[in-house]
Amino acid sequence: MIVAFSVTPLGVGQDVGEYVADAVRVVRESGLPHRTDAMFTSIEGESWDEVMDVVKRAVAAVEARAPRVSLVLKADIRPGVSDGLTSKVETVERYLAG
Repeated sequence: MIVAFSVTPLGVGQDVGEYVADAVRVVRESGLPHRTDAMFTSIEGESWDEVMDVVKRAVAAVEARAPRVSLVLKADIRPGVSDGLTSKVETVERYLAG
């Protein structure tokens, strides 16, 4: 399964990069495949428990320093599929090249 999520600290001003970095650090330390872009971090794992544990810890890292936290989450649940972070993008690139 792939989960794309965005954690936003509220009540800390406009410059939130330092807080977001705390969340991304948790994802990177998890050892699970992941990608971070300007809007979301995507993480891939075998189960809800595995992926949501990382999301929960990422939110907690931001929550430890911010008075309020917003979480946006989107999940692609496909049992038996692995390496979706790469294969989904490769499929689109293949169509663009053709």
